[in-house]
Amino acid sequence: MPTTATTERKHVNVLIVGAGLAGIGAAVHLQRNCPEKSYAILEARETIGGTWDLFRYPGIRSDSDMFTLGYSFKPWLGEKAIADGESILAYIKETAREYGVEGRIRFGHKVIAAEWSSEEALWTVRAERDGEPVELTCDWLYGCTGYYRYDEGFSPNFEGTERFGGQIVHPQHWPEDLDYEGKRVVVIGSGATAMTLVPAMAEQAEQVTMLQRSPTYVVSRPAVDPIAQRLRRLLPEKLAYTAVRWKNVLMLHGSYKLIRRWPEFAKRILRKGIEQQLPADYDIDTHFKPRYNPWDERLCAVPDADLFKAIRGGKVEVVTDHIETFTEKGIRLQSGRELEADIIVTATGLNLLVLGGMQILIDGKEKQLSETVGYKGMMFSGVPNLVLALGYTNASFSLKTDLVAEYFCRLLKHMDARGYRAATPKAPDPSIEVEPFIDLKSGYVLRSLDQLPKQAATRPWRLHQNYAQDIRLLRKGPIDDEIEFSRGGAAAPRRQAPVEVAV
Repeated sequence: MPTTATTERKHVNVLIVGAGLAGIGAAVHLQRNCPEKSYAILEARETIGGTWDLFRYPGIRSDSDMFTLGYSFKPWLGEKAIADGESILAYIKETAREYGVEGRIRFGHKVIAAEWSSEEALWTVRAERDGEPVELTCDWLYGCTGYYRYDEGFSPNFEGTERFGGQIVHPQHWPEDLDYEGKRVVVIGSGATAMTLVPAMAEQAEQVTMLQRSPTYVVSRPAVDPIAQRLRRLLPEKLAYTAVRWKNVLMLHGSYKLIRRWPEFAKRILRKGIEQQLPADYDIDTHFKPRYNPWDERLCAVPDADLFKAIRGGKVEVVTDHIETFTEKGIRLQSGRELEADIIVTATGLNLLVLGGMQILIDGKEKQLSETVGYKGMMFSGVPNLVLALGYTNASFSLKTDLVAEYFCRLLKHMDARGYRAATPKAPDPSIEVEPFIDLKSGYVLRSLDQLPKQAATRPWRLHQNYAQDIRLLRKGPIDDEIEFSRGGAAAPRRQAPVEVAV
């Protein structure tokens, strides 16, 4: 059972916010590498899993292979490299049970604010549980909140939605009882969510239309990795996992560099892959030829060409046009065509949200993270003892969050050995030019740039989208570069006897 709300202040060395893929991983790294540290996890929802429990739409799956999305310390043993959401959720829960993390989670605790006291060298964290206030203190605040709002997705204001006689659904809030068998479905969107939904719904729906304003780059990948299957038969479990993980890391990194360096060549390769999957007379230029270069936005991977198979089978149509208005029967496009539908799915994207939207205060003054510069992609200039676990935009999420957790444990040991209680990244020299924290041009990123911190062109202020560079920086690089350490104010003694967290 979840904990009962209380206003009693309790202290832990590390307070992790979020019990999803990153939060469970952070907890395991912490107790393996710093077993003397007490910790707790605050989770706003009532269960483990984060994204992989929240999203319940048909076909939900990873868009990265599980050998790199999986934890470095726990091999992924599933058959599929591109795995379904239920299997990923089971993997996260199994990890939490196996390493005893479950007992450290306080479910139903939504963090509202966190205030740092320089005098005491600690955070006071305010949360709500069933509408009641909960207050804890911690030496370190570790955000594993993901990067988007859990309570709502992005929905543009389409004209005429109130006239539509059918059902409108956003994938982030999928109704458990939604019956689409034999129905006409229009899915608005061209990102990973839409390309997951469309072939999955086509298995039962009468007809599915993917309506997009502009195309996205799509690449087909095998759901089952044949090399991984072969290595599993030849090598011990952990060795095979490590070998496949590095094979995939190198392939991802190599293909990303190739695409960014020679975008025109990459376009030809990507197009050839699509031509092989679609009929010779298919209008690829209209529906699968984006206006931007590959990796200006994230590439969409489809397992075993399922989207293209559904198109060839006749149950899926891709329409590239702009919406004029919703009508009683569906959607009228600017071209004049009307798409009739029983159900319209608005797979129109996410809303970014840093640290779950919690308010950050330092010595009583609110701190806007948008005014800071990111340090090693995980801390912020002028903000002490706060870590944020964010994954890559061009590779698997966990590759980066695993490295963040490793670096954090190194940092704790470094500080303990020298008697430090606070670590604050310094601001870079004003002469160093700053730029957006994330360099993708996707709509969900561009809509939220004003909320995000900045990055600079030089280390350690550069957000590398490069696993090999981050290994050198976070696993092997210096700890004390551009960080100001302190032993905390003398006025307040260090809190002792951290409590165990009962759940």
